[in-house]
Amino acid sequence: MNTISTNTVSSATPRRLVVAITGATGALYGVRILQTLRRIGGIQTHLIVSSAGWLSLQHELELTKSEVNALADVVHNIRDVGASIASGSFAAEGMLIAPCSMKTLASIAHGFSDNLITRAADVTLKERRRLLLLVREAPFNLAHLRNMTAVTEMGGVIFPPLPAFYNKPTTLDEMVDHTIGRVLNLLGIELTLAPSWPGLRNV
Repeated sequence: MNTISTNTVSSATPRRLVVAITGATGALYGVRILQTLRRIGGIQTHLIVSSAGWLSLQHELELTKSEVNALADVVHNIRDVGASIASGSFAAEGMLIAPCSMKTLASIAHGFSDNLITRAADVTLKERRRLLLLVREAPFNLAHLRNMTAVTEMGGVIFPPLPAFYNKPTTLDEMVDHTIGRVLNLLGIELTLAPSWPGLRNV
């Protein structure tokens, strides 16, 4: 599959964000990011999904490839290492991997660039852009922790999608949206999905 554009975008260079979905549990995070960015507008999304990611999307959310692809502006095949996003000359706000499997984390930590997801992540790091990995695993073993340390030392951000309870969520959607809001805020995309902590009063 070649790179495909699923929506018409402005001829002027837009703000662009690379979004990858891998085979770890939590495909909902990647989908919700795409849905949120589509809703607010102004960000051109470039999507890459791994083979295991497609399995998770079907199993966890019962979504087809066409349904997922329709959420992004441009869709790239994971094997297309010649894609635009594989080059540092491709200007982007950064890259999100949501969720990020331990295999993908390890590949990024060791600079393998063995598919388009890990190559795009490598490019993001070398160009000193923001890379956020929503890692999903529990418990962590020493290899996981060392790989997270390596990526952090390179400038990446490890962001396990842990739910917050201080905002008293009542639905799964509220818990997911709070995480998505915080993640996108780290990329300079201001949303009200994750209101700031007001402090404790009358304790």
